[in-house]
Amino acid sequence: MARIKLLWLAAIHIFTFSSVFAQQSDSAYVKENYTKIERSITMRDGVKLFTSIYIPKDKTKKYPFLINRTPYTVAPYGADKYKTSLGNFPAMMREGFIFVYQDVRGKWMSEGTFDDIRPQVAKKKSKKDIDESTDTYDTIDWLVKNIANNNGKAGIYGISYPGFYSTTSLPGAHPALKAVSPQAPVTDWFRGDDFHHNGTLFVADAFSFMSTFGVPRPKPITPDKGPKGFQFPIQDNYRFYLESGSIKNLKDKYFADSIKFWNDLFAHPNLDTFWQARNIQPHLVNVKPAVMVVGGFFDAEDAYGTFATYKTIEQQNPNANNILVMGPWYHGGWVRSTGSSFGDIQFGQTTSTYYQENFELPFFKHYLKGEGDFNAAEANIFVTGSNEWKKFNTWPPKDTETKNLYLQPNGKLSFEKVKRTDSWDEYVSDPNSPVPYQDGVQARRTREYMIDDQRFAARRPDVKVYQTDTLTEDITLTGPLLANLVVSTTGSDADYVVKLIDVYPENSPNPTPNPKDLIMGGYQMLVRGEIMRGKYRNSFEKPEAINPGEITKINYTLPDVAHTFKKGHRIMIQIQNSWFPLADRNPQKFMDIYQAEPADFQKATHRIFHDVHNSSSLSVTVLKQ
Repeated sequence: MARIKLLWLAAIHIFTFSSVFAQQSDSAYVKENYTKIERSITMRDGVKLFTSIYIPKDKTKKYPFLINRTPYTVAPYGADKYKTSLGNFPAMMREGFIFVYQDVRGKWMSEGTFDDIRPQVAKKKSKKDIDESTDTYDTIDWLVKNIANNNGKAGIYGISYPGFYSTTSLPGAHPALKAVSPQAPVTDWFRGDDFHHNGTLFVADAFSFMSTFGVPRPKPITPDKGPKGFQFPIQDNYRFYLESGSIKNLKDKYFADSIKFWNDLFAHPNLDTFWQARNIQPHLVNVKPAVMVVGGFFDAEDAYGTFATYKTIEQQNPNANNILVMGPWYHGGWVRSTGSSFGDIQFGQTTSTYYQENFELPFFKHYLKGEGDFNAAEANIFVTGSNEWKKFNTWPPKDTETKNLYLQPNGKLSFEKVKRTDSWDEYVSDPNSPVPYQDGVQARRTREYMIDDQRFAARRPDVKVYQTDTLTEDITLTGPLLANLVVSTTGSDADYVVKLIDVYPENSPNPTPNPKDLIMGGYQMLVRGEIMRGKYRNSFEKPEAINPGEITKINYTLPDVAHTFKKGHRIMIQIQNSWFPLADRNPQKFMDIYQAEPADFQKATHRIFHDVHNSSSLSVTVLKQ
């Protein structure tokens, strides 16, 4: 064992050295092959946006623009200070584009006022009617007219928040914009991205991110003068958020009224016009550029937005050139790792390298330079479990069959409906002892929780576990999941977390090397989990109390999956009422949770029904073999 660990450490050392060497090599390449200029580009309303432009020194050919608009700074600042690499990965930089980085309105060195996921102005009447679409249009227009040696074409890409800015380039796109790649794009901050999932506040993300990002900026500044990261007084994030007592206490103690985003949360607890205006989807019409939407199935931040963006463009633009690429990645993992593994799970190939070589670089080369064939399918999907890339003509695939996995008595799970007339599981949920989202102690929310072992949760009495018999053949699920819960509670509100899990056989081999001393026999790999706040079961706009003791249906959609449950494995579903501190705690009584005091959090007795009249299930789409 000691020898194995030494070999593993040596491998890590070699990888680290190689990464540093590669970074130095890339940094030298940027300076040797690109000229950097900085400009403040004037928008139609007079506001100037700070823009860094890297222009190839080789003047023997004309180049397209590749643009990244960001709220995260275009640093380093200064015409003599260069980024260490350009584009999403080194091959993009070496291919040769005019790389453009822009601080969005109101961030860092750009003028103006910043607005989180700025609303679109559907009917613009004057130059004062600006949004991110007009800022993008004006930027491209200036670039095409003022930067020498360009070929008159532009592309836009970005991950997460820059993914949102990529999406906003599509409404009323500039004629020069030919290719857009929203990657893990922020899309809907109430239904499923980042800080809300089905109306439930993802408190750990909202607090840690906005404690720095949300600090107001009265004038243009560089990062060295910007806000510093929040110093957590308690390093165990479970304890930190639990001991705060409530969301109200957390805000009052650390933010008061200083963070606009947190003020907005308290002022808009439901899906009102504030959140509706910040949903870009209704505006994705008349899409003309080629679009490649990219995301990861195990993205802890914007898996929702990836699927929502792709599907919306498809529905509202039947003739659009719009494709989807999904892999086994965490947030941005397609360019931030080799993609050969994530967490404890190995994929048997470098999925990120494959993506870069076969999708992103060919996409931009084809549509911006007219070079090479781009023969990607409509939906290019890496299926975990079987660990293979598949091409589909639609997403979700058409060649599927919808089936229900029914919860059964005694912790069973089956495609056969329950025949008993009276059957339920009963347990107590205590919000003062919430179910953690991950085993162990973490200082911050990890990205690995999306795929991690769930055995820790299965041991708790307030987590109900259902699993199939050992599978006799492979079962591949592709597409959305629909939770169909029939429940009751002694409270007047409750959260419901449904987790779909792949249970490994007891004889599954441990990895070699095994520095974490993993036991893969019986491993419970999380495939998909999602939460629903009970009061929003019928409407996000008008929450409704749950009648205590009354049988109630809780139906909601979980983000799409692509996973093969292999022969010899089992399918498991876990159901619980807290997921902390990923999601804030529900007091289990109907109220504005943002106003809850510590005394409001109460125990409740829950029932999950599984009988012939009240059958709880998970609807899945099974790919036909």
